[in-house]
Amino acid sequence: MNPGAAPIRILAVDDHPVVRQGIAGMLALEADMNLVGQASNGREAIQQFRANRPDITLMDLQMPEMNGLDALIAIRNEYPDAKVIMLTTYTGDVQILRALKAGAWGYLLKNTLHRDLLHTIRSVYEGKKALSPEVSYEVAEHGTDEALTPREVDVLRLIAAGNSNKRVADKLSIGEASVKSHVENILSKLGANDRTHAVTIALKRGIIEL
Repeated sequence: MNPGAAPIRILAVDDHPVVRQGIAGMLALEADMNLVGQASNGREAIQQFRANRPDITLMDLQMPEMNGLDALIAIRNEYPDAKVIMLTTYTGDVQILRALKAGAWGYLLKNTLHRDLLHTIRSVYEGKKALSPEVSYEVAEHGTDEALTPREVDVLRLIAAGNSNKRVADKLSIGEASVKSHVENILSKLGANDRTHAVTIALKRGIIEL
């Protein structure tokens, strides 16, 4: 830390108190960092951001009431210069890309916080984007994959809920032949062997959620 420089002001957002306590403990040992606020869901995060105007916000992805992605979008709409680092246990490339497109500056897996958190905070504060190596790998692995269309995602979501092709057709007001065509496209794009395999892949990559 440069003598006379103000510490990096940080907001920690996570619905698990233990995670917030762990982050607070790590930051307390750093002379150039100061935890200025905490929140347990996206709505609280927006309120805390307005109240504290942190330099860096650490944002959990999955939370009750309002998730981290929606909170990120809301904060960035109000404060375009906000620097938000997403924290998650999920490595799905689709979720990662959604967060980055929404303006996240960093994306870290919670099981690597002890290794990556402090360095990432300082890097993002200096204006650099930062991803965990594991996250970078996921994005790179699927970077050239053909994306599912919104309709294909709708079909896959209904399949994941246990619906037959006929039920999917009824719910989407399309023909059963169209559903079969969508399913074929889904299997091809995801490299899946069958419907169940496609759902498993889609959940892992964050294309759908249950």
